[in-house]
Amino acid sequence: MATLPYASAFFILFLLQIAHVAKSQSFIGVNYGQVADNLPPPSATAKLLQSTSIEKIRLYGADPAIIKGLANTGIGIVIGAANGDIPAMASDPNFANNWINSNVIPFYPSSKIILITVGNEVMSSGDQNLMTQLLPAMQNLQNALNSASLGGKIKVSSVHSMAVLKQSDPPSSGSFDPSFADLMKGVLGFNSATGSPFTINPYPFFAYQSDPRPETLAFCLFQPNSGRVDSGNNIKYTNMFDAQVDAVRSALNSMGFKDVEIVIAETGWPYKGDSNEVGPSVDNAKAYNGNLIAHLRSMVGTPLMPGKSVDTYLFALYDEDLKPGPGSERSFGLFKPDLTMTYDVGLSKTSQTPTTKTPVTPVTPGPKPNQAAWCVPKAGGACFDPNTVASHATYAMNLLYQTAGRNPWNCDFSQTATLSSNNPSYNGCAYPGGST
Repeated sequence: MATLPYASAFFILFLLQIAHVAKSQSFIGVNYGQVADNLPPPSATAKLLQSTSIEKIRLYGADPAIIKGLANTGIGIVIGAANGDIPAMASDPNFANNWINSNVIPFYPSSKIILITVGNEVMSSGDQNLMTQLLPAMQNLQNALNSASLGGKIKVSSVHSMAVLKQSDPPSSGSFDPSFADLMKGVLGFNSATGSPFTINPYPFFAYQSDPRPETLAFCLFQPNSGRVDSGNNIKYTNMFDAQVDAVRSALNSMGFKDVEIVIAETGWPYKGDSNEVGPSVDNAKAYNGNLIAHLRSMVGTPLMPGKSVDTYLFALYDEDLKPGPGSERSFGLFKPDLTMTYDVGLSKTSQTPTTKTPVTPVTPGPKPNQAAWCVPKAGGACFDPNTVASHATYAMNLLYQTAGRNPWNCDFSQTATLSSNNPSYNGCAYPGGST
C-alpha cells in the first residue's frame, strides 16, 4: 500500500484534529439555575442547547419537566440532591431509593443523566452535622443506583467551593483545610472507589474582586500579561483559571488521590453589577467566557494536567432574576429569556468564534487591527515546499487562523504557534492574510 510523505500525513492528521476539536466538545457544559420567574419552557431550552456546542447541562435540583424536555437530545444531564435532602438521605437508605425512583428511573436512559451531585458547597458551609452526613448520603445514593443496575452508568459526587482549600497560591502548594481533612479524605476515597469526579467552583472573577489591579484583570481574563511563576516548581502561569485548577490538582495529589479527576461545576463572569462592584461588564464577561472556551478547545490543558481539557460547566445559561445579593448575582446569563445571546462567545454551531472583537487589556501590545498578520509555527517555514512538517504546519495553522476569525486565541496550537507581521508567501505560494 502506498504511503504518504511524512509531512503530508502530518498535514492531514493536523486538519483532522482541528475538525475533531471543533465537533467534539463534550468538555463544555452550562449551569441552569431556576431562581427566576421568566425562564423559557424546557422544550425551547432544549432546542437552544442543540444549536450550540454545549453538550452537558447542570441542574441544581431534579426538575422533571427539564429532565424530560432534554430526552433524546444526547445532552448530558447533571442533577442535584439539595442540602436539605442530605440528613434523610444519610440516615435512611429507603429515602435514597425513593429519590432514585422518582428522579432518575422514569427518565433514564432517554434523558442522559450522567452525574448526581449530593449537596452544594457543604464542606465549606460550617455546618458540622451536614458535613459529617455528606459521605453517608453519597454512599446510600450510590447503593440505590447499584440496586437499580445504574451504578456504573451514573456517577455520584458533591460540589465544593474553592474555600475547601487552605492554601492555593502558588498552585503547587495547594492543600485542603486541615480542619476537615478526615471528612474530605472520606469523600475523596468515595470518589476514587467509584470513579466519580471531584467537582469544584473556581471563579477568577472573585479573585479579581479581591485584587483589582489591571495586571490581575488581564491574568483572570486570559489576556496578555507577564504571567506568574510558581515558586514551588518554576512553572509560569498565564491565567488564573489554570492556577486555580492546578491548586486543586496539587491538593488532591498531596492527599494521595492522583487518580481522582477534576470537573469544574461552575465558573463564569457577570456582565453587569451594582455601581460599587469591581469587575462586572459585558467586555469582561465576554473576554473571560470567550477566552476560556477557546482555551478549552485548544486542548492545551493546565501545566499540571497538559493535553486535555477538564469538563467545565459555565455559569450560567440564563440570568436568575429572583436571586438575592448584589446585582452581579442576577447577571451571569449567556442567553436571554427570549433565547438570544447576551453576548457572543462562539458557542453557536453556526459560528464558533465571537462575532465582535474581544477587548484586550493593554498590558502587552498585540498586532494592530490594521496590521497584516499571519499565524506561523514558532520556528516555521512556508507552504508545502520544502516538504517538511514545519512547512505544512505553517500553512495549516495560518489557514485555521484566517478562517476562524483572526483572533489571537486562534493562533495558539498548544503554544507552538505565534502571530507574525511578515507575510510568509513566496513565489507562487500565497498565504491567506492581510489587513483587516
